[in-house]
Amino acid sequence: MVVVEYKDVVINRKSVRSYIERPVEEEKIQYVLECARLAPSWVNRQCWRFIVVRDKDLIQQIAKTTIVNRWIKNVPVIIIACADPDLSGVRNEINYYSVDVAIAMEHLILAATDVGLGTCWIAEYNETKLKELLRIPNRIKVVAISPLGYSTEKLGFIDKTFKFFSGGKKRKSLSEIVKYDQW
Repeated sequence: MVVVEYKDVVINRKSVRSYIERPVEEEKIQYVLECARLAPSWVNRQCWRFIVVRDKDLIQQIAKTTIVNRWIKNVPVIIIACADPDLSGVRNEINYYSVDVAIAMEHLILAATDVGLGTCWIAEYNETKLKELLRIPNRIKVVAISPLGYSTEKLGFIDKTFKFFSGGKKRKSLSEIVKYDQW
């Protein structure tokens, strides 16, 4: 495994929507899951649960649960990030299970970038259909899904379309997002 600087991983992380048909090595899947497992959480309750989907037929069924995600039908792996809300808390009207899973998922996404894998945080999904398809218990919440695999290294139609409608990759400057001492 190649060791890279953390900032390089952050800079190189991108949302990948075009993947090659190359299986993801088990050790890389375990590595990204281990990095997610080490994330901080509400009172260290670790409410997250991950479903690793590699079955091609199941991946195609997941892709059909919403029209927006048809593009994931041929990815090698899908990670479903879930939470058990009973293992987290609420403070200031924020359900921290979603924060806990978001932190763990970001660990997973950065770890994937570290080992040369692409991901794409997907919040557009039909939770009811996913729960039925994957036999997820009612009390569990689906927080995010992401494909996991090797990028085609070129922008596909979905990438180009998303880039057009989202306005590209322009990042706000620090002066636009940071305040010091008060708002």
